Amino acid sequence: MTDAEVKRKAVKLVISHMKKKISQDFVGVELVKEWIEEMDKLLAKPEFEIAEYIHMRRNLNDVIERILDENMRFKLRDSWYSFGRALDKKVKL
Repeated sequence: MTDAEVKRKAVKLVISHMKKKISQDFVGVELVKEWIEEMDKLLAKPEFEIAEYIHMRRNLNDVIERILDENMRFKLRDSWYSFGRALDKKVKL
C-alpha cells in the first residue's frame, strides 16, 4: 500500500463518520451535504492529489463556520481535525 492509498482510505473513513453525524436536521445541513458530495467526487478520482484534499479541508472549515448549531459545529470540528490527521497518515513500515 502506498501513502496515497493509506491517506485515501483514512479520508473515506472520516467522510463515513461525517455522514452519520449529519443524519439529524440542523441549519446548514445542506452546506455540509454539498461538501460531502464534492468529497465523494474527489475520492472517486483515480489519482490522489494532496493539494486538492488540503483545499477541501479548508472548504470544510468555511462550511463549519456557517453552522449555527454550536453542538453540531463542535462535532464537525472534530471531523475537521480527523481529516487533517488522515492526510498525515503514512504507510507503516
